[in-house]
Amino acid sequence: MKQEADHHLEVLLTRDQIQARVTQLAEEITRDYSGAGELVLVAVLRGSVYFAVDLSRRLNLPFILDFIGISSYAGASPSRGIVRITKDLESNIVHKNVLLLEDIVDTGLTLNYLIQNLKTRNPSSLRVCAFLDMPARRIVNIPVDYYGFSLPDLYVVGYGLDYHERYRNLEVVAALKDPK
Repeated sequence: MKQEADHHLEVLLTRDQIQARVTQLAEEITRDYSGAGELVLVAVLRGSVYFAVDLSRRLNLPFILDFIGISSYAGASPSRGIVRITKDLESNIVHKNVLLLEDIVDTGLTLNYLIQNLKTRNPSSLRVCAFLDMPARRIVNIPVDYYGFSLPDLYVVGYGLDYHERYRNLEVVAALKDPK
């Protein structure tokens, strides 16, 4: 496994497990949105990019793919959920079905902010598809309509998830042991 020298990584999800589940999610989403009108996939930068690309390639329906970037305010702890938009959507989502693609849902604070923000833009529907769900960390009850895997409270990397911008390119999801 690449980049293993600095940290101990314990593989939790293999490439094959990830790809099989992404295929299942795409089939569910295709079934649920078939004939439902225009779909806009909104991928949250940067972590969900790998998931968004793999999922979108497997969808068997028309869609628009757009991105939204968020960042915590400087000095704010992640547990406070204070965020700002760093890259806004280019698509108009008024009266469209929106599926928000997130890499991981843990506290729910950031996702709650995004949901509230997107609701003000009057989509026909707004659902959430998360690659990983960590319900043990939840502070805000967020509806996750589709999710790939549920994991316990661990620090995970790979498949878009990072530690100081490292490990995103791993094709597996691994628990990061002893982060420095």
